[in-house]
Amino acid sequence: MSPHLFTVLFLIALGSTLLVKTGLMLRQIRHVRAHRNAVPGAFADSIGLEAHQRAADYTAERVRLSLVELAVSAVFVLALTIGSGLQLISTLCAGLFDAGSIAHGVALLAMLGVISWVIDLPFSLYRTFVLEKRYNFNRMTPALFVSDSLKQAALAAVIGLPLLTGVLWLMAAMGAAWWVWVWAVWLGFNLLVLLIWPTFIAPLFNRFSPLADEQLKHRVESLLDRCGFRSKGLFVMDGSRRSAHGNAYFTGFGASKRIVFFDTLLDKLTPQEVEAVLAHELGHFHHKHIVKRLLVLAPASLALFALLGWLLSQPAFFNGLGVTQTGTAAGLALFFLALPWFTFALTPLMSQWSRRHEFEADRYAASHTQANDLVSALVKLYRDNASTLTPDPVYSGFFDSHPPAAVRIARLQG
Repeated sequence: MSPHLFTVLFLIALGSTLLVKTGLMLRQIRHVRAHRNAVPGAFADSIGLEAHQRAADYTAERVRLSLVELAVSAVFVLALTIGSGLQLISTLCAGLFDAGSIAHGVALLAMLGVISWVIDLPFSLYRTFVLEKRYNFNRMTPALFVSDSLKQAALAAVIGLPLLTGVLWLMAAMGAAWWVWVWAVWLGFNLLVLLIWPTFIAPLFNRFSPLADEQLKHRVESLLDRCGFRSKGLFVMDGSRRSAHGNAYFTGFGASKRIVFFDTLLDKLTPQEVEAVLAHELGHFHHKHIVKRLLVLAPASLALFALLGWLLSQPAFFNGLGVTQTGTAAGLALFFLALPWFTFALTPLMSQWSRRHEFEADRYAASHTQANDLVSALVKLYRDNASTLTPDPVYSGFFDSHPPAAVRIARLQG
């Protein structure tokens, strides 16, 4: 197969994705701005014009920042591939370790990760200390930002480097079917993270304290009994250390499941509303949404690893994407640099599937609590988190994992 074919296919995928994403983002900005001066009728009694305009401005600024990130990402990927940047990194690492060795591969992927982090750092800083601060969401201090970054780097080194070493060893030692073994390790690693995240990793970044409000605790435990749900505890997370955004979530897998409330959420909602939000999250477990996603993810990822196994046997794949010498680590890097541009077409399908799950969870919540309590909780969250009430329908259909506010609330009230 000709290297030029890989080059052309990659440029088509990157260019079309860049074009479609840019068009959708510009649509979102125009649509939100066009509806900035009128609160939708369904929210006229609950959200004021000032809050609606603040959400519109916040949404537009976030999308504009995403546009810049998209452009930088495209340039970065082109520089690494067509511009032979990845080949340059490989050559630099060959000066430290024998080319083709596992140490060389780990060094190449680690250096690529560091460079990617450096490229992303200005956006993280701007988002946190300029954009989020402008809308009074940021609570993060520079010291906490540095602390989080150092902890993330330490985790990447302690967990990521041994994992990369194991993967590269399997690729070298397991023959033509190495991709089956690597897939099994990857799947097992993801399940392990679900298991250990609540008790070992999350506490490195946040403090989790048992829910102290006895009235709310009793209400929540009664809901759990009605729904036949068991967890390892009810916890409040100090989300207010970093952001004013409120949320609640389940974490863990199997016996390690935990229910976590952001302290900011508890400050904003009544006990009845917290119960309704929790019932929605229980709906995801009742309908086994996590299990269903894993059942789709497992065969889909197996197919991708099979594709990777084939591509690594094609010198034209490397040469067409700017790498002159074949190698497992360089092949991994090329594959995962190119993959998002080829799979973008699946985004609306995954978003639609996710929105269907949200509707199912809403129906479950309405059957175990008062639907009006969930509606009032959602309205408060939309208002306080500055979520736009008027997204562009096409943009929302592509990207939004949750249904638009008006559609979601109409179904709950219908």
